[in-house]
Amino acid sequence: MELKEQFQKKYPNSFFLENHVALVEQYLRQQSWIQPKEIVQSLEKPGEGNMNFVLRVKTNQRSFIVKQARPWVEKFPQISAPVERTGVEAHFFRTLAANPIFSTYNPKCLGYDENSFVLAIEDLGKGTDYSFLYQENNQLTKEEIRSIAQYLSALHQLKPATDFPQNKAMRLLNHEHIFNFPFSEDNGFDLDEVQKGLQEIALPYKNDKELKAIIQKTGELYLSEGKYLLHGDFYPGSWLKTATGLKVIDPEFGFVGPAEFDAGVLVAHLLMAQQPIEVVQLFLSAYQQSDDFNSSLLARFTGIEILRRLIGIAQLPLNLNLAQKKMLLETAVKYILSEQIEL
Repeated sequence: MELKEQFQKKYPNSFFLENHVALVEQYLRQQSWIQPKEIVQSLEKPGEGNMNFVLRVKTNQRSFIVKQARPWVEKFPQISAPVERTGVEAHFFRTLAANPIFSTYNPKCLGYDENSFVLAIEDLGKGTDYSFLYQENNQLTKEEIRSIAQYLSALHQLKPATDFPQNKAMRLLNHEHIFNFPFSEDNGFDLDEVQKGLQEIALPYKNDKELKAIIQKTGELYLSEGKYLLHGDFYPGSWLKTATGLKVIDPEFGFVGPAEFDAGVLVAHLLMAQQPIEVVQLFLSAYQQSDDFNSSLLARFTGIEILRRLIGIAQLPLNLNLAQKKMLLETAVKYILSEQIEL
C-alpha cells in the first residue's frame, strides 16, 4: 500500500498535503489561510526536510510555508512518528511570539489545522540550513555564535506555560534513537554501509556495560519532567541562514525539560562540525546558565549526542575520515565517564 493510501485509510477525514496547486489552493481557502482574491501560483520544496512534508506556497500576493506531519518520518518512512508534532511546533511559536527577542529568530505561526496536522508559518525567504558547517572550511562567525547563545539563553529563561504539551510521543521516539538504538548490537543497521570500518570501531561502545548504564540513566532524565522550555533539536539543521540573519526553525521536538539537553546537543554538533575550540568556548561563555545548571549533565548529553550521531541511524553529512570519527567517539566517551567537557 502506498504511503498516501495508508494516510487516507488511517485519517479518512484529513487532507493529504501534496504538490498539487488546485487542491492546495482549495484547502488553504477552506482554512481561511488565503484571502478571497489570493491565487496560488506555484508550489515548491523549500529544502530537505527530515520529519515532515514541507511546501513553499507562492501566491499572487506573498509566499508562506505549509508543512504536514504524517504518521511516519518523511526521510525514513519505515520509522513511525506521532502526527501531533506540528501542533507542538505551532504551540512553541505561539508561546514565543509575544517576546520581541524571538521575533527576529522565529517565523510567525499563521495557522494550524489540528484535523489534518498541517501548520502554516511565515516564509523566512530563500536560505539554507547550517548543515554546510559539517563540510570543510566552514566556520560560524562570532556574531552567529552570539546569536545562537542569545536565543538559547532567552528560551531557557522563559517561564513555560503550564499547558505546554508534554510531547511524550516525540520524546519517546527521540529517546529510542539517542539512548537505545545506537548501542544495540543487533539493531540491524550496518555501519559499514555508512563508512567502511565504522562497524568495528563502534562495537566496543555497544559492549561497554558501564557506559550503557550511564547512557540509560541519562535517558531517564531526558524523559523526566523538567522546568525549562527546550527547542529539543537544537543543531545546525534547525538553524536557517538568511539575508536578515540566523533564524531558528523546526521545534517539533520541543518540551519542558533539562536545559543541559539543548546546550549539550549544540556543543556536540560544534565539535562534530570541527569548529575551532574558540567557537565552542565563545558559546559556553555567552550562554547564560541558570543557577541550577549541571555541567556534569551537559558533558553527558554532549557525549551521548556525538555517539548517537556517529553510530546511530540519524547520520550527518560529515566530512570526516575513520580516524577522525574514532577520535570523536573516544572524546565523547571521555565526556560521559568523566562528566567534564575538556576542550
